[in-house]
Amino acid sequence: MKMRDLEVETGVSRETIRVYFRHGLLPEPTRPKRNVADYDESHVEAIKAVRDLQKRNGMTLQQIRDFLSGKSSERRLDARAFQNLETLVATRVNYDSAGYVDIGNLAADNPHIQTDAWAMAHLDLITLIEAEDGMLVSFSDARMLQIWQQMREAGFDEKNGFSADILAYYRHAAEYVAAHEAHLFRQRVEGRIDERKAADMLEQALPLMLEFFGLIRLKRFLSKIRPSEDATAE
Repeated sequence: MKMRDLEVETGVSRETIRVYFRHGLLPEPTRPKRNVADYDESHVEAIKAVRDLQKRNGMTLQQIRDFLSGKSSERRLDARAFQNLETLVATRVNYDSAGYVDIGNLAADNPHIQTDAWAMAHLDLITLIEAEDGMLVSFSDARMLQIWQQMREAGFDEKNGFSADILAYYRHAAEYVAAHEAHLFRQRVEGRIDERKAADMLEQALPLMLEFFGLIRLKRFLSKIRPSEDATAE
């Protein structure tokens, strides 16, 4: 597709798209001729991801670039933001190790980072990537490691009988829920909704599904730890 098609597909002006290119946030287009540029679906996905990070999370282009370069940040991001960052990593070309986080950079806040990383990788919760300078993880995996560190700080540590090994049941629960969600979605949309519309539906639904499941889980958890009526009567 040409630039005008890209504008229509994304709803973003060519001037803004060129700014994204200057910040290195988009993959380079194919150039069949010197003054001809062809764009594809990867550009559409990347532009939408950048736009979403700006609007939903208030991130500047420089902050997005820093994240993609693996620079650590204290900024708190939601699950949707990490999904968008992963999209940008997937669409960029020749990024090598850029777009991943060196777990050594997380060691200052988490002295147990190596142990936690290997334990969570063994449970198939995160993926460790070997690089010349150390081990790398994706943005989402880095966030999971940070969340577990925050759990440690709240008292969920080895001294109190907790370790990263207890997280195994999260993977099993996630596999079960995700498998049923995917099956249900395919069953409902196949033959009824075209691929582009289905992708748009998922883009909107994923963060809502995460929030919905989180609220259900919270209600069930509180009901399990609340003293029973028989116990309070005694």
